[in-house]
Amino acid sequence: MIDLEAVVALRAVATNGSVAAAADALGYTPSAVSQQIKRLERGTRVALLERAGRGVVLTDAGRHLVTSSATVLADLERIEADLQLTGGAPGADGLDGAARRPITGEVRIGAFSTAVRGLLVDVLPSLRNEHPDLRVPLRESEPWETIALVASGQRDLGIVHRWGGVALAMPDHLVETPLFTDVADVILRRDHPLALAGTAELTPADLADEPWIATFDSTICRQWLRRLFDGVSNAPRIVHESMEFENHLELVRAGLGVALVPRMGRPPLHPDLVAVPTVRPASTRGVSAVHRRSQADSPALQAVLDAVRAVASSRADLQEGPVRR
Repeated sequence: MIDLEAVVALRAVATNGSVAAAADALGYTPSAVSQQIKRLERGTRVALLERAGRGVVLTDAGRHLVTSSATVLADLERIEADLQLTGGAPGADGLDGAARRPITGEVRIGAFSTAVRGLLVDVLPSLRNEHPDLRVPLRESEPWETIALVASGQRDLGIVHRWGGVALAMPDHLVETPLFTDVADVILRRDHPLALAGTAELTPADLADEPWIATFDSTICRQWLRRLFDGVSNAPRIVHESMEFENHLELVRAGLGVALVPRMGRPPLHPDLVAVPTVRPASTRGVSAVHRRSQADSPALQAVLDAVRAVASSRADLQEGPVRR
């Protein structure tokens, strides 16, 4: 009999590219992941990993097992959801056991950093209070990584974003639930000429000569910043890079450049700073939740998704109204 837990470990190696990265994603030690895969190799009597330089890659048999196991694991998730829905005996009050049964189990979340600050810091406490027997471990990850983790079964619910026309591939077996549209503003020092002019909106042409503070080149946010300046030569000129938008605010405040910072998860601006939206194009990103189709009927996942939607609806209201302050 194939050890399904070991199959999940092998799938994690395939998704993350190494045993160490797989262990980090699963919350195990690298040694534990290696032992699981060795046990799987003994059980199947085929090699599933092979050395490649200092790392490992999947053999043809390993890739075949990862691909073939997707359907089996999805079926098991559907069976588990069905059991949660149908479990329990009818009660004297006419409600069946499932209707009265507390939400238990585990829903693993992956989310980008501003969603952690601006969304999940409110979602997680509400879930803990309403469903004390439900575990909801959180891992921060970029949208591309989050989708890969959810698709491979290493996370159950992902919070992702997509900027403008920047592509974000969504596998067919994932369900995407739009939450709201987040707006990003250009952050300027209050004594910046564009701020002193009282400009209510900024175009790429207004910003073409500015020094920029941005996230790393590999991020979707950086891709959007480049897309913002399509058709504008030699822009944006990046002078400083940081993955934390709070650092961007402080660098702008120090007079070291300008930055494009989303509203969700953004702290109140220091009096020295001004936020101005962009137009032609507007800088917006769609925030969505994603989960595997096989988990659609899981009471635990639906409880978490409902809590995320409830908080997201309040965040949508924050995207409206004046921003210069």
